[in-house]
Amino acid sequence: MEWGEFKIEELFNIDRGNISNQKELISDSFGISFIAQNDDNNGFVDIVETQNHKQFKGNSLVVGRQTGVVYYQEKDFITTDGVLVLTAKNDFIKNRNIGFGIASALNKKMFSFGYNNTVSAEKLNKIKIQLPTKKGKIDFEFIESFITELEAECIANLEAYLLATGLKDYTLTAEEQNMLDYFENIKFEEFNVIDVFDVKNTRNILSRDIVENSGTTPYLCASAENNAVSSYISYDEKQLDKGNCVFIGGKTFVVTYQEKDFYSNDSHNLVLYLKDEEKRSQLNQLYLATCINKSLGNKYSWGDSISNRKIQIDKVSLPTNDHQPNYELMETFISAIQKLVIKEVVLYTDRKIAATKTVAMPN
Repeated sequence: MEWGEFKIEELFNIDRGNISNQKELISDSFGISFIAQNDDNNGFVDIVETQNHKQFKGNSLVVGRQTGVVYYQEKDFITTDGVLVLTAKNDFIKNRNIGFGIASALNKKMFSFGYNNTVSAEKLNKIKIQLPTKKGKIDFEFIESFITELEAECIANLEAYLLATGLKDYTLTAEEQNMLDYFENIKFEEFNVIDVFDVKNTRNILSRDIVENSGTTPYLCASAENNAVSSYISYDEKQLDKGNCVFIGGKTFVVTYQEKDFYSNDSHNLVLYLKDEEKRSQLNQLYLATCINKSLGNKYSWGDSISNRKIQIDKVSLPTNDHQPNYELMETFISAIQKLVIKEVVLYTDRKIAATKTVAMPN
């Protein structure tokens, strides 16, 4: 396979969205996609009225100016002034596979951008990306076939995982359905956090002291990305923190459930171990992590971060039965939610596999 380098300015025209206040947008199911520089959901926020906003054609790329994240947009859209829009010269992005392939190549070059080094059209134009070539020209046929094969492999792996874990069964039990039907009637009460959890500070392993991707143990930071896992490392096992707990990023108040033992990047981070050890299930603690986040999320921020001292007087709102935390309810509720979520994944894989078989059938 031959590869070539191509400047962004050779491939794209760069424009910018014109929405400065997205709160003024009005939802409209018959409208147009609104894209922002979110780190998830491919930047999609809502379907809104078009109004007088600048519209962009699909088969384009968008780049968050503060995040540096690149997304492919298949459909027409509008966007904010914090987003740069890359429209392919000569309309070479013909479909989603080519779009995803080009976006992936550009994303690899965006690591230096962020809130302290925002993206501009001038900076973006000078970036060079590597693409497969054939006879000196971009090999779009290879890009398309490669992404198709990659998607098929991912779908096959996902199907195997769903089968192996039993997640293919997304049918709600009578108890789970009843839980969802009557959830609004559930009583919540406040409890002292320290009456429900044992609270500890994590150990402190600086990023300069680790080798990224050197092992299989999670190395946690205070980021909301990837369940707070920054890397997987090999390190001194004496510095491990025990898993099966609720983890709080001390400076960012990112709350996650950690199943496995882990290393932590900052002793300001907190771990909360459920006092009732018999109730320390994954499902219960996923629920509890959400309760902690909802109960305390509005109180703490980067400028006023949580600490072991502060949390001693904090309260968490929990569902109750006879004035005690109702852990059975928590487990049933999360089980139901997981099934509702996994249902969409299962149906998606089934559709993809069916489509592949249909294409593969001889005429």
